[in-house]
Amino acid sequence: MNTKLARDMGLEFPIFAFTHCRDVAAAVSKAGGIGVFGVAAHTASGLRAELEWIEKEIGDKPYGVDLLLPTTFVGSDKAGGFSEDELDAKIPDEHRRFVDDLLEQHSVPALPADVELGRELAIGYERQKEIIEIVFEHNISLIASALGPPPQWLIDMAREKGVKVAALAGTVEHAKRHVKAGVDIVVAQGYEAGGHTGQVSTMVLVPEVVDAVGDIPVLAAGGIGSGRQITASLALGAQGVWLGSLWLTTEEAETHPVVKEKFLKASSSDTIRSRSLTGKPARQLRSAWTDAWDDPSNPQPLPMPLQPRLVREAQARISRTAHKSTGAAQLSNYFVGQIVGSMNHTKSVRTVMEELAIEYADTMERLDDWAEGE
Repeated sequence: MNTKLARDMGLEFPIFAFTHCRDVAAAVSKAGGIGVFGVAAHTASGLRAELEWIEKEIGDKPYGVDLLLPTTFVGSDKAGGFSEDELDAKIPDEHRRFVDDLLEQHSVPALPADVELGRELAIGYERQKEIIEIVFEHNISLIASALGPPPQWLIDMAREKGVKVAALAGTVEHAKRHVKAGVDIVVAQGYEAGGHTGQVSTMVLVPEVVDAVGDIPVLAAGGIGSGRQITASLALGAQGVWLGSLWLTTEEAETHPVVKEKFLKASSSDTIRSRSLTGKPARQLRSAWTDAWDDPSNPQPLPMPLQPRLVREAQARISRTAHKSTGAAQLSNYFVGQIVGSMNHTKSVRTVMEELAIEYADTMERLDDWAEGE
């Protein structure tokens, strides 16, 4: 599993682990891969604390961060975007009533008066500039851009700091745009992936992107959760894999217990691409929440960032009571890929990494035996 990209980045395994959990990120880096920590929903002070914890935990091992940098969203054509009041004014009353009614139908209680909502998801370059500056104050090895090519100033800053820049692509056109912008790594993310993803399958997308981007290394993403699938990804021309869903049922993951239990029982057919959480198509576990938003008789999800602003409190209410409320549990879901059908047991991150490496080696040995006619 020793690729040029892995050697360049000081990795034992070319396994890039996207996660919102600092414990998972640190555990993957310590096990020979590279943890990539999602930072878009953090405050400045909170992010500093998280990155300092990761660096203390992993020592001189490499780690990275991931940002949401979409190029198109409500307010993207306005300098500085819209204010919170302006965004609120764009949310129709019909949508607010629909969310309230949905929670009432499922008997989801209101939040206590003393509970504060978490930080709103930061969207766009300007709203994340402080966060980006903070991550470059730390010893990161990689910064990844989801949903769009990174701005030139980010790439220039990365070059100055010796940090590699990656960007996720769901089509060949996206990949070419990223290369033109100056990225070091393209993540070819197929339809099977959890979270924001396009409509081209991994098996088709990866070789297309590899052929299109020349010498730029490509990571395969989407539907990858075993050593056999890593072997297949490298055979398609990728120099590594980008894994996200696989970590959600690990011992270290901060996945809500109700959602984790759903993941452990789910099949590969139990996910759906839905705009119901972020306003952009994102694969997640199918639930009463996604079914309600998918019903044509109900309002359609709003575009980003209106939808996440609309549902933020509702999701907090669901999460807070899902362990004791049947209705809230029915609504509970989270981003996850089709690989969820193979995520049937809770394991430590180190065990997952060991199993990936062992199965990769076994697969390569079997292929060698076949090639020799044994």
